[in-house]
Amino acid sequence: MVSRSWSRIGGESGVGRPSFVAEFGLWDDRQAAAAEQVELQLADVDLVRVVFCDPHGLARSKTVPADVFRSVLRNGMDFSAGPFLFDTGHAVAVEFLADAGVGVGELLGAGDFVLVPDPRTFQVLPREGARTAWVLGDEYLRDGTPHPLSARNVLRRVCAAYEREDLAPVIGLELEWYLTKLTGGPVGNAGNGFGLQGAAPEVAAVNPGYQFNLDSAYDSVADIADPLAAMLVRLGLPLRSFEHESGPGQLETTFNPMLALDAADAMLLLRTQLKQECRRRGHHASFMTLPRLEGFDPSGWHLHQSVSSTKTDVNLFAEGDGLQDAISAEGQAYIGGLLSRAREFCLLSVPTVNGYRRLSPEFALAPTSVDWRFEDRSAMVRVLSGGSSTHVENRVGEPCANPYLAIASQLHAGLEGMLSGVPADRVPRPPLPRSLPEAVEAFRASESAERLLGAPLKECLAKLKDSEAARFEAWCAGELPGGPAAEVTEWEHREYFGAY
Repeated sequence: MVSRSWSRIGGESGVGRPSFVAEFGLWDDRQAAAAEQVELQLADVDLVRVVFCDPHGLARSKTVPADVFRSVLRNGMDFSAGPFLFDTGHAVAVEFLADAGVGVGELLGAGDFVLVPDPRTFQVLPREGARTAWVLGDEYLRDGTPHPLSARNVLRRVCAAYEREDLAPVIGLELEWYLTKLTGGPVGNAGNGFGLQGAAPEVAAVNPGYQFNLDSAYDSVADIADPLAAMLVRLGLPLRSFEHESGPGQLETTFNPMLALDAADAMLLLRTQLKQECRRRGHHASFMTLPRLEGFDPSGWHLHQSVSSTKTDVNLFAEGDGLQDAISAEGQAYIGGLLSRAREFCLLSVPTVNGYRRLSPEFALAPTSVDWRFEDRSAMVRVLSGGSSTHVENRVGEPCANPYLAIASQLHAGLEGMLSGVPADRVPRPPLPRSLPEAVEAFRASESAERLLGAPLKECLAKLKDSEAARFEAWCAGELPGGPAAEVTEWEHREYFGAY
């Protein structure tokens, strides 16, 4: 881990490069058409947040006036490499004053990359005050090639692999998270710094919880939750349900099926806007798996998946005429891919120290083994059969995972399985990791992870997670001389509760 202060390499960034998009042919016809519509909308916008997803799944942005964005739209915008180099606690985990060791020369000296807005993601945010829009971008090196550390580009490549097979992956999002009320404590700067997170937000539970789906439990938070749901609808997201889960103020949000890239974009927008809108209303939304708060139950991210033929628009997982407990041979092979890569890809679905607390026999509905069954929520892969709606639900993920990497890893493993044709019951099933260091070790040894991510991103992620795990272990050694904590630690709560 590199222990330098980032403040020594700051500086101003500018607007990319004239006609960067046109010079390198970075948009398809749909994006070009969307850009024309965006330019018409800018007259009704004051500010634009230009956003990308960092390796940890957090949105990083710059805000520009609408007239500046007219240039950014087609020229791109310079961004610092910093978000590729920091771990979750803002420690510099990837060297930048010498060879970073990840195979990306542009990281030397923390040079800028160019972020190119994807005009199809342009959204005017439904909020009071300055009329603000949000747009996601794709990261490029200055020679116009996709940045090797871009998570969004990983998912693009996986989707292209499906297209070459005349297939289209379909994703349904099911996400658990916590709504709490801010109590006005300090902002958390005391003791904060590079690799030293200050105090987490001080909050109170909004209800007692442990009355699953009770209408009165939802109604106790409806004055906050209903406006949040309406906001998601106004953002154009295909909201399916808002419901009260088990824990105090624990909510579940589900969406109708989407194409894979749209689902990942929606996940990033959802998490970011829920956190921001809750803060405006004096509340706090957290996607940390298990906060250090009394009586809280862990949250999961259940990823629903199926594959359709682009030639026939038929769900390839469907079997027979809606037979009960049935899935096609293609679907069984897809599950086989998920099971065979479950251990080595676990880091991409469960990327934090805290996330591994959920994968425990203590929590009956969280997976502890690599298995699959029909309509069984205790399995890692649950199969929901029902004719054309047949699909699989992988229950291993945590809510704060990088959506592009989590979805890409599932689809990559599933496609490997489909192309091999080996059914789920005939593949080796290595055990799930039980800790972040164990997950990093399995990830590092994975040739499939390198095929999915490329060597630079694979090594960058391993370095980031090594740094995170090492800081946790050092804290435990100093604060818990008796050995590892059975309960969520203060370190975890500081590290994740606010950021996620």
